[in-house]
Amino acid sequence: METLSNADIFVKNTAKTVDNLYYPKFHIAAESGWINDPNGLIYINGYYHFFFQHYPYASKWGPMHWGHVISKDLVHWEHLPIALYPDEDYDRGGCYSGSAVNNNGVLTLIYTGNVWLGKEGDDTHIRQVQCLATSTDGINFIKHGPVLYPPEGIMHFRDPKVWRARNSWWMVVGARPENNLGEVRLYQSSNLTDWTFVRVLDQAETSDEGFMWECPDFFNVNNKVILITSPQGIPAQGYDYRNLYQSGYRCGVWENDTSYTVQEEFKEIDHGHDFYAPQSFTAADGRRIMVGWMNMWNSPMPTQKQGWAGAFTLPREVKYTEHGRLLCTPIVELEQLRSDYTTLKPFSLTNISSTLAEQYQEYKISFDLANSTAEQYGIAIGDGAKLFIDAQSQRLVLKRESKDSTLNTARSIPLVACSKINLHIFVDASSIEVFVNDGEYSLTSNFYPTNGNAKISFYAENGEAVISTSEFWKLSNIFSNCSE
Repeated sequence: METLSNADIFVKNTAKTVDNLYYPKFHIAAESGWINDPNGLIYINGYYHFFFQHYPYASKWGPMHWGHVISKDLVHWEHLPIALYPDEDYDRGGCYSGSAVNNNGVLTLIYTGNVWLGKEGDDTHIRQVQCLATSTDGINFIKHGPVLYPPEGIMHFRDPKVWRARNSWWMVVGARPENNLGEVRLYQSSNLTDWTFVRVLDQAETSDEGFMWECPDFFNVNNKVILITSPQGIPAQGYDYRNLYQSGYRCGVWENDTSYTVQEEFKEIDHGHDFYAPQSFTAADGRRIMVGWMNMWNSPMPTQKQGWAGAFTLPREVKYTEHGRLLCTPIVELEQLRSDYTTLKPFSLTNISSTLAEQYQEYKISFDLANSTAEQYGIAIGDGAKLFIDAQSQRLVLKRESKDSTLNTARSIPLVACSKINLHIFVDASSIEVFVNDGEYSLTSNFYPTNGNAKISFYAENGEAVISTSEFWKLSNIFSNCSE
């Protein structure tokens, strides 16, 4: 039987005082305190395990622990005791991000141990090593110490993603070499403890491609090999790369265990305000599922005053199309949360707004672009956000609205030539996830409506908007009916 640590007890007690105004209903978050990157996503021994970067003692970043939730169905979740603590000489500055593997039935975590060599938070004097921990019960973990040290001249060396393929264990690690051109390094092992450097898998060629490539992921989907990175240091380019840091992917071919040939250049995964450090894993039925951190570094986080900060995106099934795009769609299991279904017949609006009588959480809406004449039309979500078609710029825009100018910003995607646009939208207490045309694009952002009012209103300005499909559902709480 596991016992609760002082940190767990602190979280449980603090959770009783958390203000629930903006706390998510169907997104994974800590009971209280801070979370960032998803870690160790895995299905093993009948359960899905999701871990996360966690500081239990405040709603701000601090020495990282690994929080832990489990599920039998990817829908209903249970919080478990904290899995990793920064309590050894090699990880006393934080148990940073990593991954999990099934080693003959043993749940095995591979993570970065961080040590501050100077003042805490001073990234110019650190040591980062890759460490191993195991569990036989899926709850309590034994640390086995470092298994991989950084190459000479590299301090920033973190976020190992490990997988089994071609009769070997493989690991990709993000690194920042002395030339400040981010890279992903590839390693190989027969036993998870002795690792051999294979090659630099991919790297930035110019400073505009990022000085550090965090949270690498490397996997095969639809017979294409995808390399995901979260580069730091890419400057904004027009409508693209508007966040402080980005997360994106390249498609290529991995041959002869060593060579990786890039076929498609870097593309952003999500185009909203709050999506970073995604990690993927293989579901029980073989699907590739991805989860990201639903926040962004150095961005406003009003929930910190309420005792918590950070959440995960919804799990997304990942596919790759013949047109060179990664498709991300919400997993079908989420339909288990639905209730109170409502649909409206096709209708149109002309220079007017129409508010739904009730507040829903899931929406499927199709706008008839060919027959709409309005300059701007879409939906408003309370007074916190708008999602609309801008006919003049030919873009779909997600705009946060707030008296705080740092929150009052927009993100957008181009509208390709088409007669309609299909939107699958999830609105939680303080977040919105938009999936466009069956996952061709997605936009994920946090927003903060007054008094939690997230009712939607259809509206049209300077012309007519035609809505051909509109379906709505209420969604139940993912932590209210956890599987035992």
